Amino acid sequence: MKRREFLKLSTTMAGAAMTVYIPAGWRPAKAAAKWKVGFSQCTTLEPWRVQFNKDIQAEAKNQPDVDLVITDGQDKTEKQVADCENLIVQQVNVLLISPKESAGLTGVVEKAIDAKIPVIVLDRNVETKRITQFIGGDNVAIGKAAGEHAVKLLGGPGKAAGNVVEIWGGMGTQPAHDRHDGFHAFTDKEPGIKNLLNNQSGDWKQDKAYNIMTTALRNNEKIDLVYGHNDPMAYGAYLAAKDAGRDKDIKFILGIDGLPDEGVTWVAKGQLTATFLYATPGAEGLRQAVKLLKGEKLQPVITLPTMLITKDNAPEILKKNGLL
Repeated sequence: MKRREFLKLSTTMAGAAMTVYIPAGWRPAKAAAKWKVGFSQCTTLEPWRVQFNKDIQAEAKNQPDVDLVITDGQDKTEKQVADCENLIVQQVNVLLISPKESAGLTGVVEKAIDAKIPVIVLDRNVETKRITQFIGGDNVAIGKAAGEHAVKLLGGPGKAAGNVVEIWGGMGTQPAHDRHDGFHAFTDKEPGIKNLLNNQSGDWKQDKAYNIMTTALRNNEKIDLVYGHNDPMAYGAYLAAKDAGRDKDIKFILGIDGLPDEGVTWVAKGQLTATFLYATPGAEGLRQAVKLLKGEKLQPVITLPTMLITKDNAPEILKKNGLL
């Protein structure tokens, strides 16, 4: 992957930690044979989350001093809260968490910090500034890149025109709002672009996006572009259009994630027009936890890079991943 292919992202994000916070009295000393690092994953129902877990597990094999414990919130806030409480009882040395929703997990994150456990938040932030570090993509920047690409596909700046269907991720998650805001920072400047739906949430799920698109197709004779907040939802919309015999009429479907065996493959097949890489923070999260445990200095925010994936570069990515 060439460096120039990466889109330049800002180094600050709304709601992200701006200072490194270490709980009072915490020391990075090894308390047992190994450091125990707890990771609270919000769900494994989405392919991107499955890859997320694979990435952190692969990195754990490179860290012989770490005993990694992973929990699955099963897409339920109350289950993830209980998982975190259990990790607190186990007195993990560092807690990694990727919250299902920001507000619902803030309380238990504060509880961990009060128990002198540093917290590194991955992908979706929580509503406290006392976390030690935030690692994730810049969803506003990715949304802007998607919006800029959509304007280009619909005729170019000042001339773009068409009917757009946007399918949101979870309404209670900051990434969905950031991807929406970034996208509209470009598309709202174009008076010829009409948005057909009002905050329709597919909750990051392919089947729910399929149902939303089915209704949109029934109610609208002309749809020019679909913007899905992730690849499975964009693909679900494509399948709905295909089943309705209208996939050829809808020229452009955008997604976000860029997993080789999903989004990149669908782009290579021409089913999605483009996607944007949204790397999982699993491996980096564990590396940062180890740095913290070794007493090394951390930066408050790590922003992961992205890149535009189209039919031009999709084959190269598939080849690198042994899929072509």
